[in-house]
Amino acid sequence: MSECSALQFVSPYAFEAMQKVDVVRLAALSDPELRLLLPCLVRMALCAPADQSQSWAQDKKLILRLLSGVEAVNSIVALLSVDFHALEQDASKEQQLRHKLGGGSGESILVSQLQHGLTLEFEHSDSPRRLRLVLSELLAIMNKVSESNGEFFLKSSELFESPVYLEEAADVLCILQAELPSLLPIVDVAEALLHVKNGAWFLCLLVANVPDSFNEVCRGLIKNGERQDEESVGGRRRTEALRHLCKMNPSQALRVRGMVVEECHLPGLGVALTLDHTKNESSDDGVSDLVCFVSGLLLGTNAKVRTWFGTFIRNGQQRKRDNISSVLWQMRRQLLLELMGILPTVRSTHIVEEADADTEPNVSVYSGLKEEHVVKASALLRLYCALMGIAGLKLYPGEVFSLLYLTEIFMSCRPPATPAGVRFVSLSFCMLLAFSTLVSTPEQEQLMVMWLSWMIKEEAYFESISGVSASFGEMLLLVAMYFHSNQLSAIIDLVCSTLGMKIVIKPSSLSRMKTIFTQEIFTEQVVTAHAVRVPVTGNLSANITGFLPIHCIYQLLKSRSFTKHKVSIKDWIYRQLCETTTPLHPQLLPLIDVYINSILTPASKSNPEATNQPVTEQEILNVFQGLSGGENTRPTQRFSITTQLLVLYYVLSYEEALLANTKILAAMQRKPKSYSSALMDQIPIKYLIRQAQGLQQELGGLHSALLRLLATNYPHLCIVDDWICEEQITGTDALLRRMLLTNMAKNHSPKQLQEAFSMLPGNHTQLMQILEHLTLLSAGELIPYAEVLTSNMNLLLEAGVPRGILQAVNKLWMVLNTVMPRRLWVMTVNALQPSAKIVRQQKYTQNDLMIDPLIVLRCDQRVHRSPPLMDIILHMLNGYLLASKAYLNAHLKETAEQDIRPSQNNAMGPEAPEVTREELKNALLAAQDSAAVQILLEICLPTEEEKGQSSSAEDLLGDVQSPPSPQAAEAEEEEQSLLCNLREVQCLICCLLHQMYIADPNIVKLVHFQGYPCELLALTVAGIPSMHICLDFIPELIAQPELEKQIFAIQLLSYLCIQYALPKSLSVARLAINVMGTLLTVLTQSKRYTFFMPTLPCLVSFCQAFPPLYEDIMSLLIQIGQVCASDVATQTRDFDPIITRLQQLKEKPHDFSGLCKDSSSKSCSRDTASLDPDVRLCQCVENTIIEIINMSVSGI
Repeated sequence: MSECSALQFVSPYAFEAMQKVDVVRLAALSDPELRLLLPCLVRMALCAPADQSQSWAQDKKLILRLLSGVEAVNSIVALLSVDFHALEQDASKEQQLRHKLGGGSGESILVSQLQHGLTLEFEHSDSPRRLRLVLSELLAIMNKVSESNGEFFLKSSELFESPVYLEEAADVLCILQAELPSLLPIVDVAEALLHVKNGAWFLCLLVANVPDSFNEVCRGLIKNGERQDEESVGGRRRTEALRHLCKMNPSQALRVRGMVVEECHLPGLGVALTLDHTKNESSDDGVSDLVCFVSGLLLGTNAKVRTWFGTFIRNGQQRKRDNISSVLWQMRRQLLLELMGILPTVRSTHIVEEADADTEPNVSVYSGLKEEHVVKASALLRLYCALMGIAGLKLYPGEVFSLLYLTEIFMSCRPPATPAGVRFVSLSFCMLLAFSTLVSTPEQEQLMVMWLSWMIKEEAYFESISGVSASFGEMLLLVAMYFHSNQLSAIIDLVCSTLGMKIVIKPSSLSRMKTIFTQEIFTEQVVTAHAVRVPVTGNLSANITGFLPIHCIYQLLKSRSFTKHKVSIKDWIYRQLCETTTPLHPQLLPLIDVYINSILTPASKSNPEATNQPVTEQEILNVFQGLSGGENTRPTQRFSITTQLLVLYYVLSYEEALLANTKILAAMQRKPKSYSSALMDQIPIKYLIRQAQGLQQELGGLHSALLRLLATNYPHLCIVDDWICEEQITGTDALLRRMLLTNMAKNHSPKQLQEAFSMLPGNHTQLMQILEHLTLLSAGELIPYAEVLTSNMNLLLEAGVPRGILQAVNKLWMVLNTVMPRRLWVMTVNALQPSAKIVRQQKYTQNDLMIDPLIVLRCDQRVHRSPPLMDIILHMLNGYLLASKAYLNAHLKETAEQDIRPSQNNAMGPEAPEVTREELKNALLAAQDSAAVQILLEICLPTEEEKGQSSSAEDLLGDVQSPPSPQAAEAEEEEQSLLCNLREVQCLICCLLHQMYIADPNIVKLVHFQGYPCELLALTVAGIPSMHICLDFIPELIAQPELEKQIFAIQLLSYLCIQYALPKSLSVARLAINVMGTLLTVLTQSKRYTFFMPTLPCLVSFCQAFPPLYEDIMSLLIQIGQVCASDVATQTRDFDPIITRLQQLKEKPHDFSGLCKDSSSKSCSRDTASLDPDVRLCQCVENTIIEIINMSVSGI
């Protein structure tokens, strides 16, 4: 809209005065400026105000005085005297007529037939007709705009083009819009004015006379604008009009720019407004608004905005004509000016290494560059990278020269040793990698080589002065390593990460840079030797960002450069692990993993010795020094918990990787050293895991990785009960107990505890008091008391020790078990040995207990009747059984070379020995588990002394087969309470057996195929919930050829049918009855007696659980009686009365319902001792039938 250049626009001063209705400032305006604002001022003076205050009355007088001397006021007053209501009606009718005629230029209601041109008619017309002329012309343009469907057109109109009548036409336009706002919405009027000559001038006058509509008009114009304004005439006119509006109201320019970005329309306007704002802002050394704005568009998180502005840049480059006047050209020119503004005026012809007296005249050496210049230079470099990489900008030779010159001169001036200086160097380096086309001549390439050499030389200076941990030296090393390993994609990711933008870099463009790095600057040997000398990062954590030495060492380890060039890296890694803190740096765990791999796996098969050295055992022990627990409850620690956890992760991962690669190492005839079991015993694994559990957020994935290693290699430290107990110890109850902790409880020493134990036979009070106080301490504070507590456990086996002391010791032991389980278990096992072994001072080690877990059960026999101590024994037994499995698995892997040597000459192939050894291991574990179960079941049996104290062992075993009557139960409860030590021990053992059965159901089958005393069946079925597993293999057990196993199977089934009356139990019971019937026909007399005497009472349980089996069972019983009768038929004794009675019992059971087993036995026991087995078996059949009848009648 260059046609408006000669016209006078409303000044910002005048617009602000109108906005604030500042009469004093309005009075200071010149006549030409005041003339532009007359429509609003006249309406303000003539119309009735809403503000009736005295101050406004005074201001109104001043406005009237101001207008009194202006001649044009009379014409505006005349315009305001028109009947606008009639005018609006005529305008509405004309619009309806035009819609009906299809927008044609037919008859006009507002204006009659014009005899002259529009300009002459306007000149000769009075005020009402002038209003009608302008309104008719404006409505015609607005209608055409609405029908154009977004296509821009330029409407020729004499009324808006004649310079003589512009002011009068503007007055009429402003009055029309103010008086007819519903007919002429200001946004629609503004849109129409873009299509006429001088439209920007009219628009500014219109908005200046309605200043409150500024934001509304701007938003409307932007919303209706083009996505790319530089591409069309309409877009350029719209941009120019909005620029004039913002010049009139500069305080709202940035807000309008925000509207542009929000709508993603008119990108040229956003840049133009930024350019205008940059020119107006005071020049300082900071980053300009233009750099910030364009960087925000291209580097922001909004992908839509980034694509929109990138399209603007690409399209702007494609236009060849009128390039200088485009907004893009102006933006590039301004950026180049800013770039040149921070460059020195004298060009340096080479990289200055030292400023001496012989410096050439044309070389200027600068020192002490301002940090503001460095920050601004970094921002400009990053912006140019974004323009080239994201928006596809192609630089002019002048821009390329300035960028390279900027890098060169800043290097020669040595940027300040601050984070900003380090960042500038890193950005410059990444720019050269990303846009290698910037370096196109041999001179520029040589300059770049000199610059890279300077970076290597100055790295130490920067780190020592600035204290910046993430320097550009690490980035150089990292890039060099990536080039050597041909990981070009990793270099691209590194460049994008440093620049903070995702740009497309072709790997082929890095070929020349790769040659420079790998052949001229950083050979692989130089990289390796330099990396070892790089200092470790102090207090390394995730808070330290950027590229650190650890990244370089990781890549060199991964590419096996250290082993290839025989450079030891062990000391560097150990020092870095010792210099760590929380939050954990994410590169530490991958570093440890790749380091372990470089220790175990050679770099090449041709050189199997090319491996790194592992960390020594003494170095590992130094890290954990002070954690074993001594007299001090809080030992001083030299290393952080992060270091200790990382070293623990290293040791566990190393051992796991060593076992996993045993076969490969054996094939290569290599056997790396494994860490000794003595070392592992001195590492407080469980204590460290507890510490890690409270720092999970800060340790990242380290806690979960440690748990995985524990579950694989130390399953006895991952017992579920221990975790549950640990939750109780660290929960709310623990906090409440800590509140009760007194100074007296804190002052008890291990020596005082030992003295209290020594007084145990006569004085219980002091020991009880100390133990109660110790229960208030935390697990870590209890560690010094562990040895005293365990060494005196044998004293607790003496008679008369209160139960409270035993329970307190059990509680303290469980707390200590959460922090030092392995050491605690060994001390406890040695303390609870039988007295004979204690005299011989036979001490077991951790290794002994893992090889033979049953040592735990070879304790003093008195422990078996002390429930609190038996609970501890069972806990240790469960742990050592798990530890033994892990130990044997590890042993199998460690000796894998035994599989390889024989297999070389074995025709069966290499798999046969492994399968055999695996089977042997499984058999050993099964035998071990089953032996433990059998010993525990034996412990459940009452001793002879206990049998003598009780009238029946069934009272202790809790017979569930035939529950007594209520009266009998009360009597038994009075005689012998079930709340005895034996019963409690039985419950503890049943809980452990249940866990073992669930963990490995094969143990259940093995134990029951081995068999155990039938007196325990009632206890095991009722006390072990997982005994229902036996229903799966009872048919197989019944099919065994041994009578003992068949008898045991039927007795077991009888208890299971009562406990689990399921369809499956019914089918197995029916099978058992059929088997009994079959055996009746094949067994000899002696075997028949041996088999049926213990199994006939089981039929009562079958009938009780499943009444439908009554008929089959009764038939079986009669059949047994008949077989017995046939065997004695030749004898002189008359046997018929017994057979007759059995038939009567079957046919008329109700007649014998009053009989009982005891009375029947008495009637037939006159000469029982003289009866042969068949007679006794027949009497047992009779008793069984009577018992079934009584059970059935009582059930009804």
